[in-house]
Amino acid sequence: MSDARIRLQSRHWAGKSVAGLVLGFGLSLALSGLFAWLSPHGIDGGAGKIQFTMWLIAPIWCGVLSFVFLFRDSLRAWCWLGMANVAAFGLLWLVRSAMW
Repeated sequence: MSDARIRLQSRHWAGKSVAGLVLGFGLSLALSGLFAWLSPHGIDGGAGKIQFTMWLIAPIWCGVLSFVFLFRDSLRAWCWLGMANVAAFGLLWLVRSAMW
């Protein structure tokens, strides 16, 4: 009896890496923007909040880039991260338009 499930394979690492680099960066920008708008005092939280928001991008991006290799193939990584980007930037747009 053969196992019909597709297992994780290392042949898709290039596509997954590029998806994590490109779409992970966009996702980290959107999530840090949501943090800036939704945390206390909004977007005008002062220099410390701006600096923290800027430095928040790197750990989020590294986290996405690390977990992108758990997708079964690169197409799934591109699709899921693409949908996450659309959702995050859509939510950021809604928050900005509601709070502006």
